[in-house]
Amino acid sequence: MEPPRRTVRSFVLRQGRVSNAQQRAWDTLYPRFGIPYAEQPLDAAAVFGRRAPLVLEIGSGMGETSVAIAKAQPGIDYIAIEVHLPGVGTLLKTIEAEGLSNLRVLRHDAVDVLEKMVPDSTLAGIHVFFPDPWPKKRHNKRRLIQPPLVALAARKLVPGGYIHLATDWAPYAEHMLEVLSAEPLLQNAAKGSESGFAPRPAYRPQTKFEARGLKLGHGVHDLIFTREPG
Repeated sequence: MEPPRRTVRSFVLRQGRVSNAQQRAWDTLYPRFGIPYAEQPLDAAAVFGRRAPLVLEIGSGMGETSVAIAKAQPGIDYIAIEVHLPGVGTLLKTIEAEGLSNLRVLRHDAVDVLEKMVPDSTLAGIHVFFPDPWPKKRHNKRRLIQPPLVALAARKLVPGGYIHLATDWAPYAEHMLEVLSAEPLLQNAAKGSESGFAPRPAYRPQTKFEARGLKLGHGVHDLIFTREPG
């Protein structure tokens, strides 16, 4: 008998307009800069042609932050996971234009990727920046950051590896802090902070969206937790 199909996913696929350039990038550049989904462990050294710390970004959107971080950290390899074709196409175009050798794209559900493609204790870091907050109470169950995903993500980190979340929605920030704090494999890197939140690290650039929110008085919360060593 087939196992029951998992119904909770890490995204909700919304239909958006795909430009001709984005579609062309998907058709021509994904074979070069994309990673096909496969239900087997990923050989990152083969993908990037070297052995380096590997960081996974879940929900890269249009990829501005992904590109900025990869450019600033050439010694680290990055995989951006995104399901929405416009964002994937735009990011692929930028990777080609910038000549980035340490950034690749994977268009698939992040939970499947973590479960099937990422061996335990292999990731130097995981980034989740500004996931959909699903602010209505009846939609809270759709939020990405929930105990099962955090437990899964924590197992994928090397000892001392980190998970970095950011949100501009205060109730979601508190929820994230509660979920991360309850995971026994993780410890708060900002435990000396009274609030439990971390200052924005220099490697995370401030997005235009974030800057607009700050001007409107919206607080932005960063959370950085590390896997217990040993």
